[in-house]
Amino acid sequence: MCRRTAMHNKSLTAEQKAALRCIPSIERLLTQGPFIALQEEYSRDLVTEILRTVVSESRRRVLDEGTNVGSLDESRYIHLVREKLDELTTSSLRPLVNATGTITHTNLGRALLGESARESLCLVAANYINLEYDLDSGERGHRDRVTEPLLQRLTGCEASTVVNNNAAAVLLTLNTLARGKEVIVSRGELIEIGGSFRIPDVMAASGAILREIGTTNRTHLRDYEEAINDNTGLILKVHPSNYKIVGFSATPDIAEITDLGRRHGVPIVEDLGSGSLIDLTRYGLPREPVVRDRLEAGVEIVTFSGDKLLGGPQGGIIVGTSKLVQRIRKNPLMRALRVGKLTIAALEATLRLYLNEDRLPQGLPMLNCYVRSIEEIQRVAERLVSNLRKIVGESIRISIEDSQVQIGSGTLPVETLPSLAVVLESRQLSAEHLAAKFRAQPTPVIGRTQDGKFWLDVRTIEERQYSWIIKAAERIAVTK
Repeated sequence: MCRRTAMHNKSLTAEQKAALRCIPSIERLLTQGPFIALQEEYSRDLVTEILRTVVSESRRRVLDEGTNVGSLDESRYIHLVREKLDELTTSSLRPLVNATGTITHTNLGRALLGESARESLCLVAANYINLEYDLDSGERGHRDRVTEPLLQRLTGCEASTVVNNNAAAVLLTLNTLARGKEVIVSRGELIEIGGSFRIPDVMAASGAILREIGTTNRTHLRDYEEAINDNTGLILKVHPSNYKIVGFSATPDIAEITDLGRRHGVPIVEDLGSGSLIDLTRYGLPREPVVRDRLEAGVEIVTFSGDKLLGGPQGGIIVGTSKLVQRIRKNPLMRALRVGKLTIAALEATLRLYLNEDRLPQGLPMLNCYVRSIEEIQRVAERLVSNLRKIVGESIRISIEDSQVQIGSGTLPVETLPSLAVVLESRQLSAEHLAAKFRAQPTPVIGRTQDGKFWLDVRTIEERQYSWIIKAAERIAVTK
């Protein structure tokens, strides 16, 4: 008898004692047909461990709550064990509908990969590949050779390397080029990026010494020049991709800063954050700095994200002069921060799409979301409203409302895109309760609550996700 049971024995009722006696033994349950079959599907040790948990929970309920769980049918135990096994062995990552009004949503996995990237992932996951193997010489190669030719063509860089995210790219660059030296940064660029990672903190971790110049809203070229000394490691420019300073503000042109760096022999590094490979204005989107333009202006190292505006897998891309990139590659931290074959495969496939800009929206899901026409969004919204009304009847008022979406993940911080939202207002349920019901479905539907209503922004709803929303509504209508 366990110690806990012994402590309770004196105060147990006759019904509780009877209930405890009725709980079947673990060994007896394991010899039953359904449990034998379960042990063939899973290991005996795992089934036994889960069964012990279920039986212990039954005893606890008898002791703490007086519940007569001891009289449960043995089939109930197999159900509870299978339920826990399914919970343990099923992936916790689930596809869902992003109807939040944020296109590249950090919490929802950021960029959707194109078909070619998905196919490449499957190919390299299932096979040995020449990741670091030179097929011509039969000797060891370098993994950067996969993406470097594409990055050279798309950005004009001399060399490149890839690490696991842009914060890592900045950290590695600073540690390599300016450890123990001063790094000059404008106060207006000491930004905080996602997950409370701040540029000053990343710089401190790299071993570089922060040298702040200028003010939050105005920094002049003379501020940079006056800060240069014998212990200056580099000048760091940080593109404020998650906020914007407007009004009485000033900052030198990048060409002025690179000219200053050349005159004093100080490298210029720029963190572009979201990093665009193309001029987005050709698609009717707000302008973002283009990587090629920064390199042509004389920036020696540019770092940016592989997802966000680029639309590939999460990663940090470092492009620049061969001399500096080679130094970065040789940093011992490189091995800790480098990416594996899956990221490289997806990134290579995504970069290839940029070789044909005219077809880019068809191959790149995120860009397709950005450029989707209001007319197309209207058709999807009307179809969705028509079907939802058939399901919910008069219990929920449904309308189509104008909406504004954010590109998200620290990109284009103040610009929004026009959109439409299907808006649900229940007579019985609060907006928060309705949102919770949609989140609780086998395929969750994630919207937003606003003005006491539940909003489903349509810009990011793909054709294949349409049925997920309908099925969610049907389940909610049945269980309400």
